[in-house]
Amino acid sequence: MRDISMILKSVWKSLFVFSAISVIAVSTVNAQDAKEGRTLFKAKCSSCHALDHKVVGPALEGVSDRHPEAFLLKWIPNNAAMIAAGDPAAVKLFNDNGKVPMTTFPELDETKVKDILAYIKEGEPKPTGDAAAAAAPKDDSTSGLSIAGIVAIVVLAIVILVILGRASKLLERLILQKQGIEIEEDVPLKVGVRKMFKNKKFVMFFILCLIICLGSFGWMGMWNTGVHTGYQPVQPIKFSHELHAGINQIDCQYCHNGAFKSKNATIPSLNVCMNCHKAVQARDKYDGEISPEIKKIYSALGYDPETQKYDESKSKPMEWVRVHNLPDFAYFNHSQHVVVAEDAIRKAKGLQPNEPVCFACHGPVNTMEEIYQYSPLTMKWCINCHKETDISGQKNNAFYAKVIEAHEKIKKGEKITPALLGGLECGKCHY
Repeated sequence: MRDISMILKSVWKSLFVFSAISVIAVSTVNAQDAKEGRTLFKAKCSSCHALDHKVVGPALEGVSDRHPEAFLLKWIPNNAAMIAAGDPAAVKLFNDNGKVPMTTFPELDETKVKDILAYIKEGEPKPTGDAAAAAAPKDDSTSGLSIAGIVAIVVLAIVILVILGRASKLLERLILQKQGIEIEEDVPLKVGVRKMFKNKKFVMFFILCLIICLGSFGWMGMWNTGVHTGYQPVQPIKFSHELHAGINQIDCQYCHNGAFKSKNATIPSLNVCMNCHKAVQARDKYDGEISPEIKKIYSALGYDPETQKYDESKSKPMEWVRVHNLPDFAYFNHSQHVVVAEDAIRKAKGLQPNEPVCFACHGPVNTMEEIYQYSPLTMKWCINCHKETDISGQKNNAFYAKVIEAHEKIKKGEKITPALLGGLECGKCHY
């Protein structure tokens, strides 16, 4: 009897240990599934879906409660096949979401789909106490009381030094008097200044110095009139070139496509911004709220992110402040420099192959949080560039080939028309 009891206890212990191990293993697997699902979700789904709000497709929070798992395992990899086959639930879901076709993911097997569903059910992982404390902004501001205290100490130290100086001078005078030494009386400052200005040589020297100083300041002021190097106006939206052109490596001509084909680089319309920011809203940085700067885009376009519809009556133009502004009498053609002279400018300015030719004038835009005028854009600056840039190696350039062709015809005495020299280009006459 005693042996049987011991055997039963051993069995119960084994079952308990096995159950505990099973629970731990299941928990570990679920955690791994959710983690893997998060990676898959960010790569495959996040461009059209979010957990807690609608993007292109509906919010996915609670999707496992709204649809059976068997349906989702078929829908996510190949929803198009289910719609084509006339599956009632698939057709209804397609119609309820504006008949917007969803991308198919044949590469997602059942395990990967379950991983994604596990992440959706679990949600975004919450930061731990230590992580949250580390992420919390630190208060580095100095209190006003501390600053006032420092100022008071400095002022007090100056007063003490002045008092000690005067006391030292007084003691020195008393000692000299006791020793019978005569002390020269101090000449008042006002009397000394009067004597100096009665000296004609000193007056001439003073006037000459004054003329040189005023002339130098006047010359520098006139020379820098209209030169706005470092000019950085406040823009209606805090657009970061460092983020877009630097971190995200978006090509300059995606926004400024006019630089490669016309005189002006052009400012992109807000519709170009919406190509990305209809989905990209930076909610992760603002506690689930849309970025305040992205909200400004929506407001200007009259766009409602909840309904994803535009209201033209609420739209208004975005009033950007121009940074690089040449005088009206100066003609500058972006395409002439960016396309025709690209190789020569790259060589002259020492630009790397991965750096756009725009850097030659606009500086390292990919490091600028907010854009500013990098170069002086003066006539002297342009002329120096035209003197230093070597275009002799531009043998395969169609523009210079036409110039050489025209010179060869002139040598032979053949007829040359303005059309051959580009006289039919619109920009020759029209701004």
